[in-house]
Amino acid sequence: MALTLTLGGGGTNQHWDDLARYLSAYSKKGKKVHLSAAPQCPFPDAWIGEALQKGLFDYVWVQFYNNPPFQYSSGMTNLEAAWKQWTSIKASQIFLGLPASSSAAGSGLIPTNDLTLQVLPAIKGSTKYGGVMLWDKYHDQSGYSSSIKNKV
Repeated sequence: MALTLTLGGGGTNQHWDDLARYLSAYSKKGKKVHLSAAPQCPFPDAWIGEALQKGLFDYVWVQFYNNPPFQYSSGMTNLEAAWKQWTSIKASQIFLGLPASSSAAGSGLIPTNDLTLQVLPAIKGSTKYGGVMLWDKYHDQSGYSSSIKNKV
């Protein structure tokens, strides 16, 4: 079983670690409950950052879109620095979250050639690199996922 927490603001940043610990307790021998989260890119995430530091999440799908200071459009320097921060948490794998098209998010789409020739080579060396997460299937009508899947 897998569960992803995606928090968009509002509410509180408290007790997410308690919830993650509670859900993890449902893991049994041979049947692990996999927890994942899709935080905004600014590190640590304002809502679930504390819970992510506890090592309770298996997969983290970081939203490297709608956050201009951390996006490729601002250059590789900030994106790489943010990636290094995210790979410092106690998660098994970190995923680069991108929009599947320019209509999927306000900003953050990386042209296919730039992604495959510049961004991926810079981050794939990380032992925690898990791949690329695209938001979302509905917006992938241009075939962005097909154009990158063999390079991811």
